[in-house]
Amino acid sequence: MTHFAYTGSGPYCYANSFAMMFGADAPSTAVIEVAIGGPFGMQLIGGTMPFFDPYGWDPEKGFEDALLALGWTSIVAQGGNAEEALARLKEALAVGPVWIGPVEMGHLRHQPRMRGPIEADHYVVAIEVDDDSILMHDPQGYPYARLPLADFMAAWSAKTLIYGTPYTMRTAFKRIADIADVDAIKASIPSAIRWLSMDGEHDMPQGSSGNAAAAEALARLIEPRCDQDLRGHMIHFAVRAGARRAADAATCLERAGYTEAARIAGKQARLIGGMQYPLVVSHDASAAAALRELAPTYDMLRAALENQG
Repeated sequence: MTHFAYTGSGPYCYANSFAMMFGADAPSTAVIEVAIGGPFGMQLIGGTMPFFDPYGWDPEKGFEDALLALGWTSIVAQGGNAEEALARLKEALAVGPVWIGPVEMGHLRHQPRMRGPIEADHYVVAIEVDDDSILMHDPQGYPYARLPLADFMAAWSAKTLIYGTPYTMRTAFKRIADIADVDAIKASIPSAIRWLSMDGEHDMPQGSSGNAAAAEALARLIEPRCDQDLRGHMIHFAVRAGARRAADAATCLERAGYTEAARIAGKQARLIGGMQYPLVVSHDASAAAALRELAPTYDMLRAALENQG
């Protein structure tokens, strides 16, 4: 089974936003995603909400490790009230673009069908702001999008998200080391193993599970007939993001010489991506079968990384 690298669109908002801030020195979004840790696990939050990312993980938990592995630093500012946050943003934008997030995607009304909170996190790059509106690059596919300032501030407050501090932004991105992509990938392996092991304390809702247990539980959940809200979450976000993450992990691990781990990640990408059509056409038993085949691969991937390390 040969892995073939993917390039294209998809929900990669924070990796794309980081790449914009890094500018000409940016590594590929695949390397950024692997450094952040997104491909290394699966979680079923509260027993009902699946994500193909590590148990107990959210993007913010991988940012500092990723920047260090990639050879970058930035300054984080967050919290306070809306007036203070807007003043910080205006001051920062006088110097250059600003990395923003998480924000509530449902308030980003330049995106079609967004009419209010949907409890979905997102990241953007702010470019200009005035008293009425903000100009941004939205990596969902909207360069130079302009949004009323009131909507942006509501999104930036992050009140309806399950993680994140309100009014978080990053500025002063600085490259402190010239680190090759392969070295950045290798530097990320200990973090990948840690996420795959599910070690440590995780503040997770009751009923949550990870990796094999999450895959098996999700299979049982969708096999009789997938709930329509769950189906929408999976076909519009979770499967697309999960398949791309695993595909990028396979690409990066192969580049770094982790041949067996790359093979396993490639298999994960095929299994996750292969669920898209069955879920769209309500062949839910086929998607459940793919999840059961996926379940043991997380321990297999961890073992392969540990054995080569």
